[in-house]
Amino acid sequence: MSQTARAAVVDKIGDPFTLGDVTLDTPRADEVLVRIVAAGVCGTDLGVQAGHIPFPLPGVLGHEGAGIVEEVGNAVTTVKPGDKVLLSFTSCGTCRNCRTAHPAYCQEFLPRNLIGGSRADGTTTISRGGEDVSGHFFAQSSFSTYALADERGVTKVSDTADLGLLAPLGCGIQTGAGAVLNILKPESGSTIAIFGVGAVGMAAVMAAKLTGAERIFAIDIVPSRLDLARELGATDVINSKDVDAAAELDRISGGLGIDYAIDATGNVHVLATAIECLAPLGTVAAIGAPAAGTTVAVDVNYLLNGRKFIGVTEGDAVPQVFLPSLVSLIEQGRFPLEKLVKHYRFDQINEAAEGIKNGSVLKPVLLFD
Repeated sequence: MSQTARAAVVDKIGDPFTLGDVTLDTPRADEVLVRIVAAGVCGTDLGVQAGHIPFPLPGVLGHEGAGIVEEVGNAVTTVKPGDKVLLSFTSCGTCRNCRTAHPAYCQEFLPRNLIGGSRADGTTTISRGGEDVSGHFFAQSSFSTYALADERGVTKVSDTADLGLLAPLGCGIQTGAGAVLNILKPESGSTIAIFGVGAVGMAAVMAAKLTGAERIFAIDIVPSRLDLARELGATDVINSKDVDAAAELDRISGGLGIDYAIDATGNVHVLATAIECLAPLGTVAAIGAPAAGTTVAVDVNYLLNGRKFIGVTEGDAVPQVFLPSLVSLIEQGRFPLEKLVKHYRFDQINEAAEGIKNGSVLKPVLLFD
């Protein structure tokens, strides 16, 4: 049976989020109807709103949902009604990358998650006043009191889990932490520089603290973020508005360079700096997404010294494996996510979005009644 919900709709590029009633389709065999309890607001949502990502509008966004299962399709086996769940990205499950435990690199990742606005077969999941509205954003569209999610994007958590805290794990936090723990894996005595310590970069800082990295550098232009980064594990902070970050890293490393670097800004000039700072055999991971078509100039001879440049999506995580591990770290007090989160009511979604835009909030989380 279809489900009526209250959703935040973006009607056209540049419009604010507007709350209104929508209707969700009946769950299919592999789908899960979730009553949303909390949802993180991410820069990717705002990128669609601003027209930087070609998701069809009008549409319902939101891709860091958390809630309680209300109904499941007849082929769903991993969750049942009443379960608390976190929502993340979806994947086809059959391509080579999915079958080798790399669903974030699914061959159908973009249409199934980011730009399609519908199920893989083209059918819509949301309507408003009898007219189809784009949804299925990251196979959830969780800026809504109810969301229809693919089972492949649903992760069960314990009955005592704090969904208002854990909601952001589904995308941004998973991306930053996974880039460190799943991809770079800094070894004992190594150095890592994280360029941009918003929510994603801050997750990378917290993850780096869990590794053998000897020096963790946080680079940003906002003093309050640098102060928090130091509190969360950075051994050194650099305000790149005041000093040349590349020169400072060169000085601190004694000219040796940095073993690992992450660009969480999506700024091509910052990415170029991160590449420039690498030691021989060093690796830079790009996890911030600039506009489509953006390029960065790299001297090929510079790379011949064993330096590597890798792009990372969703921390190369399998959500059902990685998210529970992050939850455990949070519960142990070793990954203090609460220091990033600020809560808003669902009807304050535009205020939450503005907090991201002006840099005053690291990770807004919407709470639903």
